[in-house]
Amino acid sequence: MKFGGVLLIVKDINKSKKFYEDVMEQKITLDLGEHVSFENGFGLQSNYKAIIGYDLPIYQQSNNFQLYFEVNDIKQWESKINRIGNIEFLHYIKEYPWGQRTFRFYDFDKNIIEISESMESVIKRLLKQGLALEEISKRTMYPVEFITQFQQL
Repeated sequence: MKFGGVLLIVKDINKSKKFYEDVMEQKITLDLGEHVSFENGFGLQSNYKAIIGYDLPIYQQSNNFQLYFEVNDIKQWESKINRIGNIEFLHYIKEYPWGQRTFRFYDFDKNIIEISESMESVIKRLLKQGLALEEISKRTMYPVEFITQFQQL
């Protein structure tokens, strides 16, 4: 069996499509009006009743999953999301013990979105700060052999 992706049930397909395409920079692969698929394996669906045949209660802000995105410039992304307005942040940028910085917010349907630095960006940042390979390895839990590939970049 192969995992096919995640389908988000949304109230306003046009608003959600615009958010994920324009703000989150996701590429649409299929747009059927009430269903939109994106390149990275997730989709949006309105009018869920038409698919399953009955009214199923849709609970917003269930807080039992999150969509995870990686970026190279987390500060730029935090500013971009903050400028949208009507976005509720769970927290602004925070750094974890392994060096990765992340922030979380709700999309318009109250799904949790996490935006984090890619670990490649974390390693490059720590190298730029002058940390020794062994120190970066201990902190990030990545082997020294993996980290060395980013020394010359």
